[in-house]
Amino acid sequence: MKRTIINIDEEKCDGCALCIPNCHEGALQIVDGKARLISDLFCDGLGACIGHCPQGAITMEEREAEPYNETKVMEQMVDKGRNTILAHLEHLRDHKQDELLREAITYIRINNIDLSPEGLATQVSPVAFGTLHEARTSMKNSDGCGGGCPGSSAISFDEEEPAIGADEMPESVSDPKSELRQWPVQLHLLNPAAPYFKNADVLLAADCSAFTLGSFHRRFLKGKILAIACPKLDSNQEAYVEKLIVMIRDANINTLTVMIMEVPCCGGLQRMAQMAVARAGRNIPIKLIVVGIKGEVLKEEWI
Repeated sequence: MKRTIINIDEEKCDGCALCIPNCHEGALQIVDGKARLISDLFCDGLGACIGHCPQGAITMEEREAEPYNETKVMEQMVDKGRNTILAHLEHLRDHKQDELLREAITYIRINNIDLSPEGLATQVSPVAFGTLHEARTSMKNSDGCGGGCPGSSAISFDEEEPAIGADEMPESVSDPKSELRQWPVQLHLLNPAAPYFKNADVLLAADCSAFTLGSFHRRFLKGKILAIACPKLDSNQEAYVEKLIVMIRDANINTLTVMIMEVPCCGGLQRMAQMAVARAGRNIPIKLIVVGIKGEVLKEEWI
């Protein structure tokens, strides 16, 4: 994908390393006496390092680069300690990167990283701590989805008694139990690093399919982690591919079942899944299920 990212003029760079501590994401290292961008994944393209280069060797440019990955940044930042993590959160807040900030906070919560006031070193910036507190508060208390929607917090449902199938349901019970195992389900809201994706069987379903197929929960959702999307109406579908890549490559999911409707526009979901598998470099089984608009299963096959 094409995005803004730093460029280092090696002729101007004298290896002073003043840029290194100002790149909290860890995208820069001194190699062979020169500052180097070690991975596109770690460069957020916000240019915090530029003003700290006395030689003017760092500039911004727009070019083809791997998408920035906040989860990867957080994974490698944990060992650097609380001060670095909080400085990174402050950096995201100051640049109004609300979505990345929410993703970072989600990572902290999922992985139980201790950033409590009692655990903080005394030299931690109060502004940075305020950033963490505000982000946590907004995620807990926001009534809407702007600035920290509680509906996007990753939740894994506890295992309970098996769901009752339609043919086993007593007359006194009107509805079988839901087979949904996690929240959220919309692919834009899902965190691909959430623990429930680890070694999971994933169902990627077109939005309309569950409304069309009467046996959706009992026959197809049971035992799987769900992601829903619409290949016709949803925006930023490149982000969908990137999330699927993380699930396949990093969460090590077992299988991916793609459920689409028979309408032509739904084929985009299958193409996204196949593209993600190809780019992830890990071949996993993909099952394709095609559902008719009257609720019948037209096709079910491994592709």
